[in-house]
Amino acid sequence: MRNRSINHAGIQREAKERALHFVTRRHFLQESAMGFGALALGSLIGSCGQIAGDQVLLDSTHPLAPKRPMFPGKAKAVIYLHMAGAPSQLELFDYKPELLKLNGQDCPPSLLEGKRFAFIRGVPKMLGPQAVFKQRGQSGAWISDHLPHFASMADEVCFLKAVTTDQFNHAPAQLLVHTGGPRLGRPSMGSWVTYGLGTENQNLPGFVVLTSGGKFPDAGKSIWGSGFLPSVYQGVQCRSEGDPVLFIKDPRGMDRDLRKASIDAINKVNEQEYAEYKDPEILSRIAQYEMAYRMQISVPKVMNINDEPEYIHAMYGTEPNKACFANNVLLARKLVEKGVRFVQLFDWGWDSHGSDASLAIDIGFINKCHQVDKSITALLLDLKQRGMLEDTLVIWGGEFGRTPMQENREGKQNPFKGRDHHVDAFTIWMAGAGIKKGFSYGETDEIGYNSIHGKVTPFDVQATILRQLGFDHEKFTYQFQGRPYRLTDVQGKVIDQIIA
Repeated sequence: MRNRSINHAGIQREAKERALHFVTRRHFLQESAMGFGALALGSLIGSCGQIAGDQVLLDSTHPLAPKRPMFPGKAKAVIYLHMAGAPSQLELFDYKPELLKLNGQDCPPSLLEGKRFAFIRGVPKMLGPQAVFKQRGQSGAWISDHLPHFASMADEVCFLKAVTTDQFNHAPAQLLVHTGGPRLGRPSMGSWVTYGLGTENQNLPGFVVLTSGGKFPDAGKSIWGSGFLPSVYQGVQCRSEGDPVLFIKDPRGMDRDLRKASIDAINKVNEQEYAEYKDPEILSRIAQYEMAYRMQISVPKVMNINDEPEYIHAMYGTEPNKACFANNVLLARKLVEKGVRFVQLFDWGWDSHGSDASLAIDIGFINKCHQVDKSITALLLDLKQRGMLEDTLVIWGGEFGRTPMQENREGKQNPFKGRDHHVDAFTIWMAGAGIKKGFSYGETDEIGYNSIHGKVTPFDVQATILRQLGFDHEKFTYQFQGRPYRLTDVQGKVIDQIIA
């Protein structure tokens, strides 16, 4: 009797669940006449075939397949070197002898009225350049002695001297630079590029992220997230010590064949789910499982720098088996060489407020410069000698600039020399892939406070990067929440003046 009552209760529960199936919203959308409900839902959550201009950019069955850009671009790949915390342009590239004359004087009221700063309060002192500058190469670009190796590359790079932003806190400013918006939820630039171009190597991700400096950027992992794009386009974080990707090794007791059988079984379930619900994110999940399986073989080989010749290690200043910026820069070259589209390096520790020695503009900042100087120079030389600089776009910069006045945190003098966040002027440099060599665009005033000529924004930089990759930033879109979104949102203009 007990078993019969249990069975009877089970049958009743199953009947109720079956009845509920026919009155749920999901069932209505699936089964309603001519599929209009499902059609409407598809317009809201995205479809399997996204179109930008005349390009079909998203085939959910093969989301990372190589794709042609809208028009022939000079760049096939991008290496973006972001110095998280914002390096001081006044100690590196924007030489201001007039500022040196004002060193130690009270800041004029005209520089403070109507302005917002992260930490400066009251009347700070002006702070002259804490570096020795010289004109370098035939271009005569001003580069300080903090970057003695990079100074030799003055005729290979293009400086944007008047970059501005409207975000003076790190996380929103970093998001703006890399996602086109100061708030969470938008796809990163690397995700957009991978969405548009796919990857040339199906055994590697299209978008790889490498971090150094001991901490993540203030914006966190969302800065390389895919936002509303399918998750297959998000950045894959790799490491320069230990396993390059967490959990890339098979667990103890599971061999390669068993791993493949497990993935096949999981993906059969996913395929059944897709057949029922037509959610394109399920196809992205299938592609990610298959990519992860292939990465187990390909990634450890590519991420191993120990097999590089000794002269390469000497050139980059690498430290094999350690986590450091130089290792990541060499890995960036190797990844691009193997067909990765977008490599993003974040190096933390450039927030030179002067609150302690490590953040002092004349101590910690100099140490950071010495940590990156040799490797970024080696990257440009190495790409050039391999013939890769012609189609690899290299970008270096931070999220905003630093003030020409010394930071006095909350009105009190800091124990060390430092500069506050500054939104009205900072420097980014670019090299390779059809960008003018030995050229400077933009100019700031005599103390480096305001941009007075050639003013550009992060949206303009993004538009220019997409242009070199073969995309019109105004037509390169993804349908989301009823409207076409783009990386540059409703702004941005290609900086034609720096294109060769």
